[in-house]
Amino acid sequence: MIVKKTPEEIEKMAESGAILVGTLEMLSSKVRAGVSTSELDAAAERFIRAQGAVPSFKGYRGFPGSICASPNSMVVHGIPGPYRLSNGDIISIDVGVTHDGWVADAARTFAVGPVTAVARNLLTATEAALHAGVAACEPGRRLGDVSHAIQVVAEDAGLAVVRSLVGHGVGRNMHEDPQVPNFGPPGKGPVLEEGMVIAIEPMTTAGRAGVRVAADGWAIFSQDSSLAAHFEFTVAITADGPRILTPWHLSPAERDRRATPAASGG
Repeated sequence: MIVKKTPEEIEKMAESGAILVGTLEMLSSKVRAGVSTSELDAAAERFIRAQGAVPSFKGYRGFPGSICASPNSMVVHGIPGPYRLSNGDIISIDVGVTHDGWVADAARTFAVGPVTAVARNLLTATEAALHAGVAACEPGRRLGDVSHAIQVVAEDAGLAVVRSLVGHGVGRNMHEDPQVPNFGPPGKGPVLEEGMVIAIEPMTTAGRAGVRVAADGWAIFSQDSSLAAHFEFTVAITADGPRILTPWHLSPAERDRRATPAASGG
């Protein structure tokens, strides 16, 4: 069942989102050669708890980290540990924050120093696919429109969409209905209604779409060892269109919309 949120509840989720955005901004300054993923995890947990919030991932179904840190061919769910970043790496960092009982969820994939043209295309196109999905989050449209928008942008850039991993609803719980695939035909699925909040998260590879699960039962890698990327926003469907609750980076259109002064009454 899809649980819609009131405007007041969406504001609560935006407060969680603001803490999450601050966490990602802090981590972006620490992503560099020589840093271990466990060091990034410890920094994130300190930051989140200092804001009076809780890292949503820690302990979730036994997950030991406060963030998911997934380098290179790892798509998602990397357990932070001794791996140290090197120049030329890319790393996806997925963060969940719970504040006052409300969850926000977002991810970015970072380049560590100069990266290959393949890696740069992967990051640029996957982030563009995320924004395309957000743009489709208008009341009255269907969830399949979001999925299709993501797929078109990713595949037009030569990427493969990972089909076995999906986005999801979010609210009091980290994973709620509906599931949000990153592929599929437009005009299908549930109607998008004001008050729905979803985590949109394209996961792509520079090779093929197949994935494999690591021996730890968590990390998911591209099956062909190609580079993988993951970008995610928590998005509320509102009467005014999509509202990004974790706005670590806005599309040019969204930036312009927010910068335009509201018309004043007579």
